[in-house]
Amino acid sequence: MQSITIRRPDDWHLHLRDGEMLKGVIGDTSRHFARAIIMPNLVPPVVTTADAAAYRERIMAALPAGDRFQPLMTLYLTEHTNPDDVEEGKASGLITAVKLYPAGATTNSHGGVRDIEKAMPVLERMARIGLPLCVHGEVTTPEVDIFDREAVFIDTVLDPLRNRLPELKVTMEHVTTKDGIDYIRNSKTNLAGSITTHHLIINRNAILVGGIKPHYYCLPVAKREHHRLALRAAATSGDARFFLGTDSAPHVDPLKECACGCAGIYTSINTMSCLAHVFEEENALDRLEAFSSLNGPAWYGLPANQDTMRLVRRETPLSYPPRIETGAGPVTVFDPMFPLHWDVA
Repeated sequence: MQSITIRRPDDWHLHLRDGEMLKGVIGDTSRHFARAIIMPNLVPPVVTTADAAAYRERIMAALPAGDRFQPLMTLYLTEHTNPDDVEEGKASGLITAVKLYPAGATTNSHGGVRDIEKAMPVLERMARIGLPLCVHGEVTTPEVDIFDREAVFIDTVLDPLRNRLPELKVTMEHVTTKDGIDYIRNSKTNLAGSITTHHLIINRNAILVGGIKPHYYCLPVAKREHHRLALRAAATSGDARFFLGTDSAPHVDPLKECACGCAGIYTSINTMSCLAHVFEEENALDRLEAFSSLNGPAWYGLPANQDTMRLVRRETPLSYPPRIETGAGPVTVFDPMFPLHWDVA
């Protein structure tokens, strides 16, 4: 197959940051994606509907001229989030979901939830009004190995929460383990999972073998090879419960290449080329549209995009820049470690 045409894709997990970084990276998303769920872990975080409205205005102001892009706003769940504000945000059409960060789990998550009981009034209201909960599915207790955090979160936090509130719609974001894939597959209702571009391509060897490679460090951290293969099988299966959420997360190079480097991989610029390569390897190019363009909108109750994207397989490998320059500083682009031939035409 030398070309494929799919509905224009969406990104169901995206970090745009703010200020000069926002201005420097948004074009790489809006060029290809029609919509994206925008992560709220700014400094300070997007906690209220008013915060989300102001952030959306900044995003729209930063869009390159002529680009058509819809940011889908989320709220950062805290132990003091006001259920009435959340309901008003959903009713206004501004708020698409609420994001649960266990405190300390990832970038700018220190203000997240430490005691899930303190967030129950909000979660109960969300279950009642049908507002999805997006979760960063890891525990942060120090005795749990970092490679086991997702599996322990499922057992000790997520499963008890879903048993208590079975009507709550939950998205397990950036699933990284076979445990997570199996948990979603074995659940009958109200559970789905987003999968990133980079977790389909790298395992933990990419970070650690031959020296520490900070530009492959992300959270949740990449796992063993059998987990990566489980993610690829789920993404290319056509199962409607799995869809693309890139978790593209820009950091300037000095903050990645230091003694305590930031977690995040920047993939917005070459995600569609990478995905087409993965799906071609799995003999599943006919399912790329479902993963990138159909399953996510169906899960969030939105129509699929009407416009289309054509991908063409070039004989000569594509040339993506090793880094982009932003007003905040240079950002390294994800290197999949193989040549890319699928071009967005």
